[in-house]
Amino acid sequence: MTALTRILSTTAFKLAAIYLTSFTALSVFLFIFISNNTDDLMNKQVVQTVDAEIQGLAEQYAQNGINGLVVGVERRVRSPNSNLYLILDYAGNFITGNIAYLPEKVLSESDGRIQVVTYTPLGLPETDENKARAIVRIFELPGNFKLLVGRDLEDQVHLKSLLGDALTLWLVGMIVLAGITWFFLNRRILKRIDNLSMSSRQIMEGDLAGRLDVTGNGDEFDRLASNLNVMLDRIEELMQGLKEVSDNIAHDLKTPLTRMRGRVEAALRQDMSADDGRKCLEDTLVETDELINTFNALLRIARVEAGSTGAQLKPLKLSDIVRDVCELYEPVAEDDGVEFSVQIEDEPVIDGDRELLAQALANLIENALKYGRPPQDTAKPLIKVVLSATKEQAILRVEDNGAGIAEADRERVCNRFVRLDGSRHAPGSGLGLSLIKAVVTLHQGELQLISAGSENDSGSKGQSGLCARVVLPRNKGQRGEGEGNEAWDKAQKKNATS
Repeated sequence: MTALTRILSTTAFKLAAIYLTSFTALSVFLFIFISNNTDDLMNKQVVQTVDAEIQGLAEQYAQNGINGLVVGVERRVRSPNSNLYLILDYAGNFITGNIAYLPEKVLSESDGRIQVVTYTPLGLPETDENKARAIVRIFELPGNFKLLVGRDLEDQVHLKSLLGDALTLWLVGMIVLAGITWFFLNRRILKRIDNLSMSSRQIMEGDLAGRLDVTGNGDEFDRLASNLNVMLDRIEELMQGLKEVSDNIAHDLKTPLTRMRGRVEAALRQDMSADDGRKCLEDTLVETDELINTFNALLRIARVEAGSTGAQLKPLKLSDIVRDVCELYEPVAEDDGVEFSVQIEDEPVIDGDRELLAQALANLIENALKYGRPPQDTAKPLIKVVLSATKEQAILRVEDNGAGIAEADRERVCNRFVRLDGSRHAPGSGLGLSLIKAVVTLHQGELQLISAGSENDSGSKGQSGLCARVVLPRNKGQRGEGEGNEAWDKAQKKNATS
């Protein structure tokens, strides 16, 4: 009983019942429509045939009288057709024809109108099995003679019977076919849904590595499973990131917190002067600011990755952002003894958030200023910002001539709180590249860390240092520089109007 209830409550059964009911109703409607119209059409043809026979017999009666009419009817009766004829005298006695019996009520109505009657053919006993239907006209002739002309409806009855049998066979076949289709469809759908439910339960129990089955036939279940698998991949990635963040926070923030606690405890144990106490508080305040900045950076990364920063991607010129940010850092680089250069080869239009992109570029330049110095001051520090473009992409590069990053560490260094051994002497929390990567991903771009000499148009081959390469898709309406500027101008006009 439970299994039956489960089957009857499935969507497949309900859909099969709806389709079966709809097709049955449509089939019955078509049968009634075709049957009625066929009857009307055949009745009109029968009436036309009867009227044509009446016209011929009327001409014979006009020429030869009752005797000629009788001769004409006898000749027609002997020919093989479905026409009916009957001539009676003034007393109702049979003179000639092919009808053995006709109700008296029908014979009394001899006004020439069309009548549908039941009769017994000549030569057959008067029983219910031998009765047939016909369309007739009855006329009263001079001398109280009566003439009946009609046509048998056996062909119509046979055709309607064939239509009824065809409808019955169609309905039975449709029900059987619907049942077979429902059986296999229901089994297949229930099996797929059961597999999805089982996989979902495993995932809910904590197996985040579990995935929904994809058969590969491309149906709606495969599309649903594929989308859910992508969502599960993202959830697993976020959960793994959360775990790593928790571990990193516990590890990397433990040291400054412990240092702050030790400094406070030492201050409480010692009889410190006012200047020493102020110095202790200032150091503690610096440590506190670093912790706050770290948490703010983590919050910023989380918001960017979740897409909840309120960022609105609008058409903008990437070259304007590069100019503005580089203009701010040129004096800083000059004071720090760094040779800073900017090279803008193209002015691509992209869909982006100005504030986030500016912060990402600023982080790249700050990383180059802090970590991109040649070892042992063997050469003058160099930072080069290059903006170029292809037909589909905008490419922003920030290069330095420092020690660079080993190829094995380039992917790992973009994770949160990752700091290489060579950079631990400099202040920082290891969150800069994580934020940059989050911003680039939000803009459907890619962050690549490569050797500074890998680009064909940057520096000499084999040059040391790191090249941070940001690849962003160009605005969809931009196809070449002219159209890009046109898209930019339209966006600017729209913003100015609003």
